[in-house]
Amino acid sequence: MQGNTTSWVVAGLGVIVALIGWYLGGLWGAGLLGFGLANILLGVLDMFRPAVKSEPLENH
Repeated sequence: MQGNTTSWVVAGLGVIVALIGWYLGGLWGAGLLGFGLANILLGVLDMFRPAVKSEPLENH
């Protein structure tokens, strides 16, 4: 997967988990909602992170 695709997957799963938490309610729902929102935030922040290109290691 490309880096941007991974960010979208993380954010998308966060939306699903947050919606489950929203409709579930109670303490479990609040926990799932917070976890989902955190995943959405991390997925979006990862989209703005600059890509790091690794160079192949040389044999020493």
